[in-house]
Amino acid sequence: MAQTGFRRLAQDGAARTGVIDTPRGQIRTPAFMPVGTAATVKAMLPESVAATGADILLGNTYHLMLRPTAERIDRLGGLHRFMNWDKPILTDSGGFQVMSLSGLRKLTEKGVTFKSHIDGSKHELTPERSMEIQRLLGSDIVMCFDECPALPADRKRLTESMRLSMRWAERSREAFGDRPGHMLFGIQQGGLEEDLRAESAEALTRIGFDGYAVGGLAVGEGQEAMFGCLDFAPAQLPEDKPRYLMGVGKPDDIVGAVKRGIDMMDCVLPSRSGRTGQAWTRRGQVNLKNARHADDPRPLDENCTCPACRSYSRAYLHHVYRAQEMISGMLLTWHNLHYYQQIMQEMRAAIAEGRFAAWEAAFHAQRAEGDIEPL
Repeated sequence: MAQTGFRRLAQDGAARTGVIDTPRGQIRTPAFMPVGTAATVKAMLPESVAATGADILLGNTYHLMLRPTAERIDRLGGLHRFMNWDKPILTDSGGFQVMSLSGLRKLTEKGVTFKSHIDGSKHELTPERSMEIQRLLGSDIVMCFDECPALPADRKRLTESMRLSMRWAERSREAFGDRPGHMLFGIQQGGLEEDLRAESAEALTRIGFDGYAVGGLAVGEGQEAMFGCLDFAPAQLPEDKPRYLMGVGKPDDIVGAVKRGIDMMDCVLPSRSGRTGQAWTRRGQVNLKNARHADDPRPLDENCTCPACRSYSRAYLHHVYRAQEMISGMLLTWHNLHYYQQIMQEMRAAIAEGRFAAWEAAFHAQRAEGDIEPL
């Protein structure tokens, strides 16, 4: 069995670049993980996702446990075979989705009981059950089960939630057991409070994990508050392990997170935007729904090598979106994921060469220029 672990190759300020070794291949960091919620990255073939430069995908415990069920995926050979993806897969624990169900759930020390959003059936998710589901899926990186309160929240609520998550983290660690070739990540909580984050980090480090996530952000606090938290939270976690910021985000969120010491991120934004006519480019966001693109023969981005930019005009992308053709979501999602992976590759190179600050300045300057003028 190949060894698992994190190798930090270079650091520039707080920004780091390295490699996470897994039996299914290396994950180059900083890494952006496309989200394959229900065993598919929407509008993309697995080989197309790989072609964008992605080393790892994210799957979702909550959605897969409900449909088609983890047990069925296990009988069919595991999630990798089921969705035809032979590279690493990280699965989240299901905690965030369950906590988002609001009135459909009941929280106790044991775990969470909830009603399915699909058919109303009743289910229970505990740290032990989450670990079992992720084992059945065959995840390469497993996330411990936690509670994630929405922000803003008062200090009492944040403290109680964080300490419950730490007790669940200990149970997750015990239930995970010894699984060579697989990694278990703990999740730091504590809202925007530095001392609560420090207490959480200390508890997680004492338990011992293969990597650590900064959880409980990108839940309504805004970029300024998120960056304020990231100014201290990653540094509270072990330096020799990967640091994962969950559910982030826009390109400038990602760059700011890497600047502050984050190694891994995921977000549905590039694929969701692609399905709604939105493209992310080096000059910012472009709305292909707008009529100004209807007669524009130029590519979406003349410097991009993705299929959407290489072979199609803005006029065509505008047309197929307005005509509600499936190819619209396919092309724009491919472009967005390609762009996100290009950002990651450029940051890895800049960090390795000690020029991250200059790269970041150029990144922001180019976005400030805005999209190209219409014809």
